[in-house]
Amino acid sequence: MTATAAAVAFVVFSCKGNLSEAEKLDLKTIPIQVVDSMFFVQSENGRLKMRVEAPRMEVYEHDTLSYDLFPEGIHVFAYSEEGALETTIDARMARHDKYPGGKKEQWSAFGDVVIKNIMKQETMETDTLYWDSAAHEIWTHCYIRMYSPDGSMQGYGMRSDEMARNAILERPFDNEFLLGADSTKVVVDSVNFIGPMLKK
Repeated sequence: MTATAAAVAFVVFSCKGNLSEAEKLDLKTIPIQVVDSMFFVQSENGRLKMRVEAPRMEVYEHDTLSYDLFPEGIHVFAYSEEGALETTIDARMARHDKYPGGKKEQWSAFGDVVIKNIMKQETMETDTLYWDSAAHEIWTHCYIRMYSPDGSMQGYGMRSDEMARNAILERPFDNEFLLGADSTKVVVDSVNFIGPMLKK
């Protein structure tokens, strides 16, 4: 075998090896685009409406659904009609689903989600938050705590406009007992402690 024939054989063999490895890849689990230090600005008629920042954005494309994933957290800043910063949303992870035709989309935020309406000095904390940009609403079905200068509330489920101006708890409960730790904790009174009873 000549040197040229050996080189061609090596190239063909190498390509066949690479193709077999590529065939093993599941393209549904691999992003088609990755953006580090993502920065996005939305404006309307020259007015700043929203700013989104994330350490990493991964773009996935499928036939029935495309989505952007923010695995390292997301920070959203929403501005009022006058251009003042009004609402912020922070979460440890987020996802932006885009359906075929571009008629429907939904944002989801997960893990230590904090929503603040700066103008009303109100803060909400939950584990999961959804945002429908077409309906201009945010909501959750999870446990949520709300803080304001007037006091605090807690419950399950919340619905509000997207600027968190009129948040309403769907199932509020007694706000005197905020669950901050394990409620099954046993406190031992060392003064009146008798100890275990001895078996007779």
